[in-house]
Amino acid sequence: MNGIKHTFTLLIFALGLFSSCVMESSKKQLKFNKNEYKLDLEGILKRGKLVVLAENSSSSYFIYREKEMGFEYEVLKEFAKEIGVELEIRIVENLDNVMEQLQEGDGDIVACNFTVTSERQNSIDFSVPLLTIQQVLVQRKPSKDPGNINTLLTEPSQLARKKVNVWGKSSYYDRLIALQEEIGDTIFVKGEPGMVSAEELIELVSEGLIDYTVVEENVAKINQRFFENLDVNLALSAKQKIGFGLRKSSPILKARLDDWMLKFVETNVYKYIYHKYFELSQVNALKADAFKGLKPGQISKFDDFFKAAGAKNDINWRWLASLAYQETRFNPNITSFGGAYSMMQFMPEVGPKYGVFPDSPPEKQIHGGAKKLKKDFNSWEKDIPNELQRMKFALASYNCGKGHVLDAQRLAIKYGKDPKMWDDNVEEMVLKLSRQEYYGDEVVRNGSMRGSITYKYVREIYSRFLQYSVQYN
Repeated sequence: MNGIKHTFTLLIFALGLFSSCVMESSKKQLKFNKNEYKLDLEGILKRGKLVVLAENSSSSYFIYREKEMGFEYEVLKEFAKEIGVELEIRIVENLDNVMEQLQEGDGDIVACNFTVTSERQNSIDFSVPLLTIQQVLVQRKPSKDPGNINTLLTEPSQLARKKVNVWGKSSYYDRLIALQEEIGDTIFVKGEPGMVSAEELIELVSEGLIDYTVVEENVAKINQRFFENLDVNLALSAKQKIGFGLRKSSPILKARLDDWMLKFVETNVYKYIYHKYFELSQVNALKADAFKGLKPGQISKFDDFFKAAGAKNDINWRWLASLAYQETRFNPNITSFGGAYSMMQFMPEVGPKYGVFPDSPPEKQIHGGAKKLKKDFNSWEKDIPNELQRMKFALASYNCGKGHVLDAQRLAIKYGKDPKMWDDNVEEMVLKLSRQEYYGDEVVRNGSMRGSITYKYVREIYSRFLQYSVQYN
């Protein structure tokens, strides 16, 4: 996060996307002597492991559909491979303490979308820049309600007398304080603790619980894919450097990392990683030809494929059609955030398991999606006796991964809700998994997720399924 948290309803990162998440092992206490972690590159090579202090966020590190992801994570995974060691991620639960954790030897590198500032450079070193980006204002787009009086801010000076919530120890906070002097008026800046991530604040803006927040442009654009009611076009700063943080007592590690990064950013591997996180767009509009030429009684031009796949896998074909609409609006040629491809949005590591590749024809895509949904449905058979509820658990698993749904079940038990009922029970816990007080709970093993995305995903698919069941044979 600056300084230092949809799945594509039509994709994925169900951002939501965003479309995020920590391994159980990262929540356990490290068993090494901290002094070992204060060693420079030689000690890291001897240990055989590079330990990274990462933020649970879309730009740093998260788990999506059972896969570890994150822009900074993927870059450092390549670096660890280069120096011949394993990569271990340790999630930072409170960003207020991340530099202290680095100094105390809890990890070797900070990867928290960390802005380079002179104040931070007094305490730690930074790698050569990973990105150079601006800070932007996150605000809601004006409602289409004729009675709406809110307008979009288009100039920094319009923040006068406005309340903005940001992380209190971030460069966002410092920038807003400086901006007050520039505009000659007060901005009511609310400094939030480090346990409240930038992505939590973005979601609160989307929900209308706060009015504004500030984040780096890369974080804002990733999250805008998941929350279509947000505008992130107002820049508030000059371009700033984002780098990895290192101890000043690790000069050889810094030199090796810097030398490698200067070459790596010119490679196709880096360009693909960057493209995957910051340039692949979410499906946010219907293709103009999506429903052209349909006959009365048709949902899509692929209905015969849905019916055949449904019959083969013992699934009502309308579930498949509703899912495909939700994921891609029946577009078989799309690649979205994280590299998810096809009408049914398979991750690159998952698609081949179901016979689906980026160049597979629509029939193969649909049959692969049917196999995946059936597998998810069957995986809940012992635990969820009601078939409708089981399908909702399966849809949630398809969207965000079973691990997050299991976390929500454990929270449901803890908070006195029925873990075998999705409606008004487990779905309520899924909603809470974007908040640190819940995803940081000891019963949670897979970290944060954009709960509102999965919540809406299941509800919208079910509502559409009911509509299809009434209108289409």
